[in-house]
Amino acid sequence: MTIEPRIAEVQRDTKETQIRVRVNIDGTGQAVLSTGIGFFDHMLDQIARHGLIDLEIDAKGDLHIDGHHTVEDVGITLGMAVAKAVGDKKGLTRYGHSYVPLDEALSRVVVDFSGRPGLEMAVDFKSGMVGAFDTQLAYEFFQGFSNHALVSLHIDNLKGHNAHHQCETIFKAFGRALRMAMTLDPRSAGVIPSTKGSL
Repeated sequence: MTIEPRIAEVQRDTKETQIRVRVNIDGTGQAVLSTGIGFFDHMLDQIARHGLIDLEIDAKGDLHIDGHHTVEDVGITLGMAVAKAVGDKKGLTRYGHSYVPLDEALSRVVVDFSGRPGLEMAVDFKSGMVGAFDTQLAYEFFQGFSNHALVSLHIDNLKGHNAHHQCETIFKAFGRALRMAMTLDPRSAGVIPSTKGSL
């Protein structure tokens, strides 16, 4: 039996940003990214590569102000696209986790496609900026994603002295945790992974 790839596209336009996201969550990790913030594109590429998600993101935002609206709204739109792609969640593994190191840095990300959005994030970034990316915006990205993908998301940077490394381990671990959670489990095909019968 051939399973069709789970693909979704979302266009979200506001007075602050215009964002198009296309995902294939059964992809191979290909990415076409344009947000206007180089380091953020680099982080989104980590999600695609390590999550084996084909990801297209085209974002135009009010970067003359700062990156806040662009980063947050990309998180929101990506969350909407992922929620659309997973559909009714039948056969979904549901939970995913990953530990990822990069030199001195180590992060852990755990995700649950519970239908109940929530973010717990404990990261003490050692620098306020990495390139043109404000590290405070990592929280805004993941909160936007969590609220619109309807997932419970726990992110912990366990070790790290370099903000680039800290951030990269978070995004890589996030990609791998998503990959695990969104994998279809053939042993529970057609079954919603909850004793409640809905997620």
